[in-house]
Amino acid sequence: MIANSQNRSVTAAPAYRSGDERLIKLTGSAAQKVNSLLTRQGRPQGVLRVAVVGGGCSGLQYKMDLQDGPAQRDILVETAGVRVVVDPKSALYVTGSELDFVDALEGGFKVKNPNAATSCSCGESFSA
Repeated sequence: MIANSQNRSVTAAPAYRSGDERLIKLTGSAAQKVNSLLTRQGRPQGVLRVAVVGGGCSGLQYKMDLQDGPAQRDILVETAGVRVVVDPKSALYVTGSELDFVDALEGGFKVKNPNAATSCSCGESFSA
């Protein structure tokens, strides 16, 4: 006799964690710009990835990218109507940061990071 196993659908828990604006938050202008870019790329449900990588004149620099969704181990924060993801290593450096967008000649995305010990004049890199 062959045993008939039941087909059970098991929903796996998401591979990412939820965070809040204590990790990172966006200003209204940054949220508007990110939403505009996501829509233009055909990813209205996408996310903004904020990461910290080695490099730049101060030792560390920010890397931002638009993606379809969170990856495994990411921390997902919903802020100002935008979904932002940060990997656990980068979270150590960006906690408490605010991302702004300045629409000017030398504008663009600017990070106000309370963890930065120093930052360079271009505003693109920092040291912690």
